[in-house]
Amino acid sequence: MMNKTTVSTLIAATLLAAGFSASVAAHQAGDIIVRAGAVTVAPNESSANVLTLGEFSVDNDTQLGLNFGYMLTDNFGIELLAATPFSHSVSLPAPGVGEIAETKQLPPTLVAQYYFGDAQSKLRPYVGVGVNYTNFFDNDFNAHGKSLGLSNLSMSTSWGLAAQVGLDYQFNKNWLVNASVWYAQISTDVKFTAGTDQYVFETDIDPWVYMVSVGYTF
Repeated sequence: MMNKTTVSTLIAATLLAAGFSASVAAHQAGDIIVRAGAVTVAPNESSANVLTLGEFSVDNDTQLGLNFGYMLTDNFGIELLAATPFSHSVSLPAPGVGEIAETKQLPPTLVAQYYFGDAQSKLRPYVGVGVNYTNFFDNDFNAHGKSLGLSNLSMSTSWGLAAQVGLDYQFNKNWLVNASVWYAQISTDVKFTAGTDQYVFETDIDPWVYMVSVGYTF
C-alpha cells in the first residue's frame, strides 16, 4: 500500500501537471494569432489656415478591425493591423461652412512587438513599434463644398511611424480577448481647386486608434 507521503507526492505532482497544462495556453514561439473586433480611428488633425476659414477637421470612424500576429519567440512577435475602409467627414470651422467633403482611407500598419511575461502567463501586456501606410481614396467635396466653389479634391498617400500598447488575456488553449491602443503618424497633401486657383495644404492626421477584439491562436 502507498503511505501518506507517497499519496501526497502523487497529488502534488498531479496538481502541478494540471496547472502546467492550463498555463501553456499562452503565446509561444511559432504561434499564429488572429484577432477581430471593433477599431476606432480618432484623428488628431492639424493643418494651416485653409482659405482663412480655419484648419481642417476630420471626424472619427469605427470599422471592423483585423490583425494577424506571429510569435518569433516566446516574447518577440510581429503584427499586421488591417481593417475595412474608414470613412471620414472633413469640415472647416468658419461660420456657415462646416462639413465640406468626404474621404475614405485604408491604414495597414506593421509592427514589431515585445510581450512581457513568459509563455506560461495567460495575461500578456505588450508594446510595439513599426510603420504605417495610409491610402486615401474616394475623395470628393459634398454638395455644400461644391456650392462654395471647391472642386478636384485629392489626398496623397502617407508613410509614417506607428506605436502600440496592448493586452491579451488567453482564457483557454485557443481563445483570447484583447484591448490595444495605437498611434500613427499620418501626413497628407490635400489638393483642391477653389474657383480658378489651385491649393495644397499639408495636413497631419496623426490618429489614435482604439481596438477591442477576440482572438484565436493557432
